[in-house]
Amino acid sequence: MKKVFKYALLFAAAAITTMTFTACSSDDDDDKNDDTTPSANVQAIQALSKQYVENVVYPTYTNLANATEMLYDQLDAAKGKFRAGTLTQGDINTICSTFFSARAYWEASEAFLYGPATTFGIDPHIDTWPLDLDALAVELSNANKVAMLDNGDDGIAYAAAKLGQELLGFHGIEFIIFRDGENRTLASLQTNESDAAFTAIKAQVTGEQELVYATAVAGDLRDRCFQLEVAWRGESAAKSHQDRVEELELETQVTSNYYGENILKATQVGSTFMTWQEVLVTIFDSGCSNIAAEVANTKMGTAYTGEDANYIESPYSHKSFTDFYDNIMSIKNSLYGGINLSTPNSASAMAFMQSANPSLAASMSSALEGALSALTACQTGSAFVVDPTAAKVKVAMDAINALDDQLQAGAAWAATVR
Repeated sequence: MKKVFKYALLFAAAAITTMTFTACSSDDDDDKNDDTTPSANVQAIQALSKQYVENVVYPTYTNLANATEMLYDQLDAAKGKFRAGTLTQGDINTICSTFFSARAYWEASEAFLYGPATTFGIDPHIDTWPLDLDALAVELSNANKVAMLDNGDDGIAYAAAKLGQELLGFHGIEFIIFRDGENRTLASLQTNESDAAFTAIKAQVTGEQELVYATAVAGDLRDRCFQLEVAWRGESAAKSHQDRVEELELETQVTSNYYGENILKATQVGSTFMTWQEVLVTIFDSGCSNIAAEVANTKMGTAYTGEDANYIESPYSHKSFTDFYDNIMSIKNSLYGGINLSTPNSASAMAFMQSANPSLAASMSSALEGALSALTACQTGSAFVVDPTAAKVKVAMDAINALDDQLQAGAAWAATVR
């Protein structure tokens, strides 16, 4: 469940707060040094926003777009090889490896879901779970529907329009290429599908039909990841990706700006951000805090509490804990101003905090490392799908919620910066 941040409440609280925060600059330049020059703090927020957009968001979505393009190409080739009798286990293993790369880039983007991923419904379109296996069995047992999927770009369009989000995206592909935490075997693909959802309706679904489905879904996944890249980067995205998005007439802009521009042009006409403080609040709350709360209370908490024991992300590859770890890394990347940095970039949200509010920076850094450490511990022993109520799950949930508390404190502080 996504949280909605109440900006008005934050700014109201900031107006009445009596708490004193350490500032980068003296009281004399709290707002502006003169009529045209932003304060030192605002200039710092401008710099960290540029660092965040250009060195975290842009490369993450570019890597995602490239990896999903490769995944589609490999699955399309595998479909042809299967028909020719030349598909090998090595081919399948390569596809699985590419899937993991794409999946990691996607999970490492979830601290900025507040952009086009949410606005254009891309997140639920490509990452809804649980997969509806009963519906998938029905779809793949219908020869006419499989034929519609097996038709290049038209098959991709059919998948996008007709399958529904419970059968699209990462998890449909995951079911085809992984089973019980292992790469799917060639021998398994060479026999009819044996999952209970298929045998219950006596569906005679072949490996060829499964690859047809996976290929069409991978094409749609690729297209939506192209959309994400272009929606953030605009004309700096790969030309071929721009052309595909234009061909499909997919939305890419908020007002007259691409999403990266929308942040970098904060306070200017056309941007949805009226102040630079709003940008920083958004990074902390709508971005980082939002995914922290979702991981702890929904992705992990739904199964842990028994609310829905089947609400398990990545159950076929057994990579749930890896997904969660990458989600928290998306927070670290956002705060550190780069991808997989060991120390914050000098122009980053964390570096700014270390200067302007060192106490909060220290507590947030500690909570961040605590959450990552707890999720590292989760990756040993049983997979989440095997035992979602394990003690280690609760430890991780508590650590991530502690991080969320710090991120909320960061958002409240960001609203006060002048």
